Amino acid sequence: MDKKALRREIGAKKRALTPEQIETRSSILADRLYKTPQYRDCGSLYAYLSFNQEVRTNPIIERAWADGKRVAVPKVVGDEMIFIWIDSFENMAPQGAYGITEPIENGPVADDETALILMPGLAFDPLGHRVGYGGGFYDRYLAAQPHHPTVALCYDFQMFDHLDVDDYDVPVDVIITDSEK
Repeated sequence: MDKKALRREIGAKKRALTPEQIETRSSILADRLYKTPQYRDCGSLYAYLSFNQEVRTNPIIERAWADGKRVAVPKVVGDEMIFIWIDSFENMAPQGAYGITEPIENGPVADDETALILMPGLAFDPLGHRVGYGGGFYDRYLAAQPHHPTVALCYDFQMFDHLDVDDYDVPVDVIITDSEK
């Protein structure tokens, strides 16, 4: 299946989720994340801010703060993505780039080269391949900052046996699903 068709299929499945299903599945995924060595051992977390039916990250960010971790979230500046340190959900633009919430300010720019990055995406496979939303922001960021460990949280229907990827696609280190398997 080509990426365009895959994006349509997964988008339809995500839109079919009820708010209760999203919250329940997000809670399961967050609990699984907290048990990983990647989360336990990180001093900083770079987390996306949830958009539409994505796995909810605000509770994960709040838990990271409670656990004494620094948190940064992405902001698109031109054709580049940077991460901005935050210590609250104040001073956010609800309709930033692509309609996604992001910090109003362009700083302070996050500077932890080993921070754990939570990776958004539409589809994943067991080898860590990922199909994103098509902007390439995370792939470019990780190509320039290759030492970050990465974790993706996804609904079970986002997992595929195999995904065709491009040479520039950067695989995810760990994928956590809400599946009982």
